[in-house]
Parts: sequence; structure tokens; C-alpha cells
Amino acid sequence: MAPPRRPYATDLSDARWALIEPVLSAWRQARAEAGLGLSEPVHDLREIVNAILYVNRAGCAWHLLPHDFPPYRTVYDYYARWEKDGTTQAIRDLLRARVREQAGRSAEPMAAIIDARVVTTSSNVPGASQGYDAGKRTKGRKQHIATDTLGLLLAVVITAASVQDTSGGKDVTARLAASQPSVTP
Repeated sequence: MAPPRRPYATDLSDARWALIEPVLSAWRQARAEAGLGLSEPVHDLREIVNAILYVNRAGCAWHLLPHDFPPYRTVYDYYARWEKDGTTQAIRDLLRARVREQAGRSAEPMAAIIDARVVTTSSNVPGASQGYDAGKRTKGRKQHIATDTLGLLLAVVITAASVQDTSGGKDVTARLAASQPSVTP
């Protein structure tokens, strides 16, 4: 057996891993029970999450993942599956509910704050996905976001900067209504 690797600053603490481990173990168990032809898991789920967090924080490409993590293609596959099937969203919802409860609030938000901001894009971003916001005199993309009253993210829509705040606001409100039915208009 290989010696344990030295920890990175981005690695999950035992307490943080304990919060999300049940969600990921249930995901793995459900896939095994569905008979998807999976053999015995080769990689530890915690190491997969640590690798995803490393890429997120370091801002590196997947193929630049250090060699002491599982193979980058495996890590990316887990990441893509979790994003596609809603596992990542379930973890975010779980953590947001926990933070809200610790702040003395109900687990589910009842109100939201909606805002937009323009983010300048680099020159290699496709022109179709960016625009020009004449009010802010900025070329780029616009983030339309909804947060709860604690500032925790509830919904986000990314558009070209040329999209009016009213239109983007309608889109983020629709996404908010679908994902957070407890928020009343």
C-alpha cells in the first residue's frame, strides 16, 4: 500500500468531508444498485473531491492535476457526472441549509436579492457570448444573480453584457422559482 500523500491546502477537513460524504456515498451506491456495469470502485471519493477542489482553487487545467491525485480524466468524469445529475447542486443546497440554520434562520430561504454585474472578458472569448453594456461602457458578459438575505447564492444566469437587466432578471427569477419554491415573489 502506498504511503498517504501530503495534504494540499485545498483538501477537505474531516469535519467538512463528514458533511458531504453521505450524499456522495449514496450516489455511488445508487449507481452500483442500478447495475451500470461498475466494478468495485478504484478511487476514494474524498480524493476525487480533493482533486476537484484543487483544480477549482488553483485554476489549472484538468490535465495539470498533480500525479498524487487520481487520474485527471477520472476526476473530470466524476465532476461532469455530478454536475449533470444534480449531485453538486444537492451538496450546495445541503451546505446552504446548514449555514442558514447555524445563523438562526430557516433552512429554506423565503426572500431573495437579485442583482447584475458586468464582467470583462478576455479577447479569446467567442463574440457571440459577449456584448457591450452601454451604461457601464464595458464589453463582456453579465452575471444575473439571486442570493438569500445572508448573501448565499441561490441562482445565476450568465448572458452577454448587452442583455438588459430586465430580461436577465426575468431569467434568473424563473431559475430561482424552479430551484427555490420557498422564495415568494
